[in-house]
Amino acid sequence: MKFMRKRGVTAIVAATVLTGTVLMSTPSWGSSTTSLTIWENYGTEQNAVALKNLAKAFTAQNPTIKINVVSEPASNYFSLLQSRAITHNGPDMAVMWTGLYALQYSGFLDGLKGGVPAADLAKMEGLQWMNPGLSGTSDPLVMPLETQFYIGFYNKSLFAKAGIKTFPTDWSQLFSACTKLKKIGVTPFTYGNGGQALGAEFYPWYDMSYMMIGNYSVGQWKSLYNGSIKWTAPANVVALANWAKLKSMGCTNPDVLTKTNNIQDFETGKAAMLMDGTWDTQQYTQKMGSNVAAFVPPFSVKPIKGVVEFPGDGISAMSYSSHKADDMKFLDFMTTAKAAQIINAAGLIPDIAGTTTSNPVNQQMLDFVSKDHMAVYPMLDNVTQVNVVNTGSSELTTVLAGQTKPQAALSKMLQTLNALPASQRGAQYAG
Repeated sequence: MKFMRKRGVTAIVAATVLTGTVLMSTPSWGSSTTSLTIWENYGTEQNAVALKNLAKAFTAQNPTIKINVVSEPASNYFSLLQSRAITHNGPDMAVMWTGLYALQYSGFLDGLKGGVPAADLAKMEGLQWMNPGLSGTSDPLVMPLETQFYIGFYNKSLFAKAGIKTFPTDWSQLFSACTKLKKIGVTPFTYGNGGQALGAEFYPWYDMSYMMIGNYSVGQWKSLYNGSIKWTAPANVVALANWAKLKSMGCTNPDVLTKTNNIQDFETGKAAMLMDGTWDTQQYTQKMGSNVAAFVPPFSVKPIKGVVEFPGDGISAMSYSSHKADDMKFLDFMTTAKAAQIINAAGLIPDIAGTTTSNPVNQQMLDFVSKDHMAVYPMLDNVTQVNVVNTGSSELTTVLAGQTKPQAALSKMLQTLNALPASQRGAQYAG
């Protein structure tokens, strides 16, 4: 999941039925025209641009179907969506995160099997992360909007100035690079909330994903989910201790928990690296030109060999919608070459297999897989129980800040996992 970006995670609470304006779709252009509503929580990201342009292009091809894209607040988006689903007065379609989030809300989502032709579904990548049980691809609950990389960005000119010729691939090389970057008077690694709407602090699960990539295969991540590999495993403690060393040795800004302008520091050359994702690639290339590049975070004691490439969100059809055929028609449109062009033009990577991206930094990310043959992983917080994610979101940030010991933070995550019902930590992923 990305914080929209997305992107951070807040506790997803049991919904309370809210009162307010009824948002059921109603005809607005006369009896021959259908009006559909899509809710999104993208804020000002490129995802919002892409979705609005997709809606316009769809209506241009289908003039009897008008789509209203409605921006909802990110802070309580899912509780609001769930409460409206209970009373059947929400949108026809909505942005939905993938992985366990889609499974959690599957009770009010329509599967795409039968609504979108199987041949068109086969064009899309990563459908196993939105299919029931997070396995198979035949009946996904979400039509992915884009392929996302949760990844790092760095300033090539600062690396060259510091005499760093190749990007680090493990902790020791990263620490060495940090020392060289400090000598030229820049912050090696900047952390902060980057203007994210879902939290005042930085989001630690991007970093945690790469620490767990360094320790485990993608198949072993299910063992973190079911507890057969403990969060407190020695390798995890070591990973967090190395991560905390970034700040203790001066490789980060001192105010990692409170900084709000870390993106600006990166764009203006005050900092050399930051963690982010493809939703901001176009912003960086527009402001930094050829000086910006992507990197696979080397948060491992051995050379890192995996990357987070994951369709973190997309659009779902709501089960109570009275316009199911039209909903599916729009979702099917998202599988077309025209949709891929629109998504690429917004600076994103189309999720459609075989399409390309015109942004060179986005293409670099794709090359990590196609040319460097890195293993593809999902985003860790999308395959980790939300309660555990929420505990980690509060505990892990303070590990980097030097306020909490790695063992203590991981112990709290394990305690949260153990307190869940057995159905939420079994052999199969469940919502």
